[in-house]
Amino acid sequence: MNFTQLKLEIFIPESHLPPLREALQSVGAGCLGNYDSCLSYSKVTGAWRPLKGSHPYLGEEGEISEAEEIKVEVNINAENLNKTLNAIYEVHPYEEPLVNVIPIFNRRQSQK
Repeated sequence: MNFTQLKLEIFIPESHLPPLREALQSVGAGCLGNYDSCLSYSKVTGAWRPLKGSHPYLGEEGEISEAEEIKVEVNINAENLNKTLNAIYEVHPYEEPLVNVIPIFNRRQSQK
């Protein structure tokens, strides 16, 4: 099965939503028909433990940390994945950004 659409889930501090939104818009992410900049976001609590040699945005090496962040969800064309990821990583403050890439089944696309 060939997926032409993907959904990205991006976990980021809420303070960084405006530059992320601009970065996504600059590469055409979130286009839906006659609309652009389509995305959704919700507050979540993230947890992590920085290991030796890490340089965390928040937290201390060896200690479990928790903080409020947001999960941004946006759909993209699969062909734009690399340029979209590059745009995200340019504005993301985390040493290791979490971006989930999920294939989207679109029945209309599969019948062509």
